[in-house]
Amino acid sequence: MSHLQFDANLNEALRMDGELTRGPIPRWQRKAQEQGIHSLNVNENSFINISGLGTPQSAKTPHTGSFLDVNSPGRGKSPGRNKSPGRGIPKLSVRGVGQKTPSRKTPSTPINQQDRFIPNRSTTDLERSHHLLVSSMEASGGEKSEADELSLQQKEYQEKMSENLNDGQPQESRILSFKSKAPQAKEGYVNNLKVLYSAGKPTVPKAASVRHIPSVPEKVLDAPELLDDYYLHLLDWSVNNHLAVALSSSVYIWNAGDGAITPLVQLEAPDYVCSLSWIEEGNILAMGVSSGVTKLWDVGQQKLVRTMGGHQNRVTTLSWSSYILSSGSRSGQIFHHDVRIADHHVATLSGHTQEVCGLQWSPDGRHLGSGGNDNQVNIWEKGSTTPLHTLTEHQAAVKAVAWCPWQNNLLATGGGTADRTIRIWNCTTGICLKDVQTNSQVSSVLWSSHYKELISGHGFSNNQLTLWKYPTMAKVADLTGHTGRVLKLCMSPDGQMVVSAAADETIRMWKCWGVDKKDKKQAGSGKGHPISMLARTIR
Repeated sequence: MSHLQFDANLNEALRMDGELTRGPIPRWQRKAQEQGIHSLNVNENSFINISGLGTPQSAKTPHTGSFLDVNSPGRGKSPGRNKSPGRGIPKLSVRGVGQKTPSRKTPSTPINQQDRFIPNRSTTDLERSHHLLVSSMEASGGEKSEADELSLQQKEYQEKMSENLNDGQPQESRILSFKSKAPQAKEGYVNNLKVLYSAGKPTVPKAASVRHIPSVPEKVLDAPELLDDYYLHLLDWSVNNHLAVALSSSVYIWNAGDGAITPLVQLEAPDYVCSLSWIEEGNILAMGVSSGVTKLWDVGQQKLVRTMGGHQNRVTTLSWSSYILSSGSRSGQIFHHDVRIADHHVATLSGHTQEVCGLQWSPDGRHLGSGGNDNQVNIWEKGSTTPLHTLTEHQAAVKAVAWCPWQNNLLATGGGTADRTIRIWNCTTGICLKDVQTNSQVSSVLWSSHYKELISGHGFSNNQLTLWKYPTMAKVADLTGHTGRVLKLCMSPDGQMVVSAAADETIRMWKCWGVDKKDKKQAGSGKGHPISMLARTIR
């Protein structure tokens, strides 16, 4: 029944030709009653209020289209603002602007009709509203609280401090600048603390490379008990594709053709192997021992051929030139051994004052390069016992010594932890042609026979292999994977693979210099030959 009563009330309210019996009294009628006015006289086109109970109808004139003014004590406007009954329907539920809430004697406002806006606190961001309000007050010059005054004092203090610290410079500029490099030291000055501030990443330019260089090794071999000694040479690769590895007092031969591993020798304690070097023909392996002797092994027959003494200390490096075997010792002396004759010791070179840790003959056999723990590099002519050049630019032990295969008078050397520099020398004039700072200990250097590049093995602090472009000495690539310092590098017989031995007791093989498509036909012409000439002889 309630909905029927609602429909009746709605129809009664929509009937504009009669009086409204329900709802609040209009404002203009209420004002008139309060002032004691019972009737209002208007012109003929206006509405007449009888006994204060009538509701004004639309008073729009047909000539001007404007509402007539009513002489009532309101705001001076007629209360009837609706142009038509149809468009005035929404005003039955929403009160107009400027009207007051009816008195208590009148019926209460219906449900869902409000005379003012009450915000919903659950959906209001009070903190942001407070911030905007305070900001607007500060912008308009309103009063500031004590906290605001304190913040202003702090800002002024910070501005004064920044001006004093920057010495008049803009506040955005930095106080300290690290862009400029430290001044160069005097020639020959040795700084023992250089390792402390040169351990960052290399900053040399990187060369553009169009060929693909694999960043992961082709093969990884475990090498337990590989001695972590910077001065030793425990790895060498023969022309017959045999890799000799010294593990403490043992020597093993890894056949790269079929992957077989053969033990060659086991020394008695306390002796250990210090250096290995294959003869150019690849069937004889020279072995330097900690007791000061040098042994020659026939690997194919697994037989000791000869034992040569003479050194008083360990033999740390070996190098062949035809039938002449040169050996460097901790005493600083270099011996030449003629393996063809019984009295093998034919010459002694005494150009170093400390241990000889780098030694290599040039490809043409005319010069011998040696590096020592006395930070010197000596270049010797064949048949001479006095050095042709003594190079003293390095500031640490020089173990990395390598001759260029396509230019016989170029020598590359690398320094240890306190130096970390690779230098390229002209052995004819003794002039340093190039030098590059690697920011890591240099333990070995190899030249490529296919490209004008060289590769270096590094220790502290990055333990990586780095490819360099010659002659610009721009970096081509970094090969990472070792967790310990790289101790030794050697190259495969075809010049494509580089093997690295590191202190993490692993041996990794990297394909750094792959053969181009043009050279594949030449490489394929030798497929009929066995990969290893001694594959059938090693048991």
